[in-house]
Amino acid sequence: MTTYLKKEKNKAPKKALRVFLVICLLFTGVIAYGVYWAFFDMNRLPKGEYLIEKTSPGGHYTLKAYLTNRGATTSYAVRGELVFNEGNKKAKNIYWNEREETANITWTDNDTVEINGHTLNVPNDKFDFRHQ
Repeated sequence: MTTYLKKEKNKAPKKALRVFLVICLLFTGVIAYGVYWAFFDMNRLPKGEYLIEKTSPGGHYTLKAYLTNRGATTSYAVRGELVFNEGNKKAKNIYWNEREETANITWTDNDTVEINGHTLNVPNDKFDFRHQ
């Protein structure tokens, strides 16, 4: 009986340490996601003022560009929103660059667009100046 109690006493600190480590990992994960959501999520970009739009040669996509002004202490920025013309997919932001006031959009083929010198393969590529 005493051997059993000694084994149980040895397990208690190990269990407490595991629980503590799991809680720390969860807390760190929540904080990391919060920082990403608050500062880097492209879905949270300001709407902006409409500039221009261009439709892909095949008509599958439309890229709309917006000019955003985030206040006196920041420069203008251009946001590019990819609209899916077929199906019920939600539009998504694929371009975000600061210190720009115009958008020059050129479709090179059905799935490749160039906006202000940045080439993107849609719908998967994104350009975000904060990640450069």
